[in-house]
Amino acid sequence: MSIPQWLPDARFYQIFPDRFHRCEGYGMLTEGHVPLDPWDAEPTRENFLGGNIAGITEKLDYIHDLGCNALYLNPIFSAATNHRYDANDYFKIDPLLGTLEDFHTLVDEAHKRNIRIVLDAVLNHCGKTHWMFQDVVKNEENSEYVNYFSVKNFPVKSLPVPNYKTCSGCEYLPKWNVFNPKVREHHFNVARYWIDQGIDGYRLDVPYFIYPEFWQDFRQVVKAKNSELCLIAEEWRDPAQWLQGDTTDSTMNYTLRDLVLGFTATKRFNAYDFVDGINRLQERIPYGYHHGMMNLLGSHDTERVLTAHQNNTEDCITAYYCMFACEGAPMIYYGDELGMVGDNDPGCRSGMQWDSLDANAEIFRTIVQLNALRRDHIALRRGTQSCYAVDEDTVIISREHKEESLLMIISRNNLVEYNSSKLPQQLQNHNWRIINGVTVGNSWRPNKDNSMIVLQAQQ
Repeated sequence: MSIPQWLPDARFYQIFPDRFHRCEGYGMLTEGHVPLDPWDAEPTRENFLGGNIAGITEKLDYIHDLGCNALYLNPIFSAATNHRYDANDYFKIDPLLGTLEDFHTLVDEAHKRNIRIVLDAVLNHCGKTHWMFQDVVKNEENSEYVNYFSVKNFPVKSLPVPNYKTCSGCEYLPKWNVFNPKVREHHFNVARYWIDQGIDGYRLDVPYFIYPEFWQDFRQVVKAKNSELCLIAEEWRDPAQWLQGDTTDSTMNYTLRDLVLGFTATKRFNAYDFVDGINRLQERIPYGYHHGMMNLLGSHDTERVLTAHQNNTEDCITAYYCMFACEGAPMIYYGDELGMVGDNDPGCRSGMQWDSLDANAEIFRTIVQLNALRRDHIALRRGTQSCYAVDEDTVIISREHKEESLLMIISRNNLVEYNSSKLPQQLQNHNWRIINGVTVGNSWRPNKDNSMIVLQAQQ
């Protein structure tokens, strides 16, 4: 089973639509939506800042110049909350975000820049404002949609404890009864509809809450439209179950995140622990899927990367070195490239700080540099991986491809210099030249204010 050909070459940028950019004159306030807060307001789980689809389109050149070529968008469907994981109609753009025409413009303009669009598929649950669920609330057992959900008894009650199945006990998120063939067909029609609008794939929200056979059928529906459409599962533990060729092409690589932050942020892992963890993860991922994994350090469900590193820019950058060096497609969560800070939800969901482009220019420059390295070097996109621990603070990640071989030497302390005699024996059969850093005599040194050396084997 092969993954989409473009996936190993992807450099993702994740956007939480309400908080990315507000383009004035697009989108509208509708009944049920609260007024917009100031853009710099403290993020809460209730407030709206008014980011919209036209705002994303307006910033496509920024995303392109950052070096990203794929967008993962948190939900855009009509909903009652700012996060929109509580859809009330899957076939409509939330009016606060804009119109279907606005979305078509975004897709067209993104594709002109060779940027792909991946949407969030939230099919385990909807919002209690969904019109089908509301029909059940109104008509109870006489509703034609009564078996679309799992209601214990009537009347439907949300509080103090819902008498219907929900997502993780959240009363405003009734769970779909996906065992109902009519629900499955609804979900498949949703998938087909947005593919017809021009998207390039789906990220699957909490897929582990739905039985696997559903996702096998879902894959067939999606791939029947286009085999190059990607399917990426949200997964926080073991990715292997999703990478057997019958469900998804990739998972969000939270396991890699845990390893990287354990090495660079909490320091609970030394280099030997980190390498051991990376090698065990690599063994768990079936052959053919390594290069399509969605690697991340931050998302809408985590604290921000700089916050995880207690505002230590140098350690934060070291984490990005590790992520970009490993097999898989890297993803940047909006604003992390600017050094934005924030604790987990809702703190990680503040308005994009567009007036602070120079606030942490070092992180921004690093991400531009790393995206360019991946763009320019096929070994980083498609090369096999080997990892070595040199000492407790230094790792070497080797990427081997038939067209080139690369080494990334990364230290969580100041990397002063390095030479070929310090390389593991397996790597001393190449004549290495430096492509990131400087050569001093017989030694290599990182560039100023840097803790990474990149070497390429001379052909």
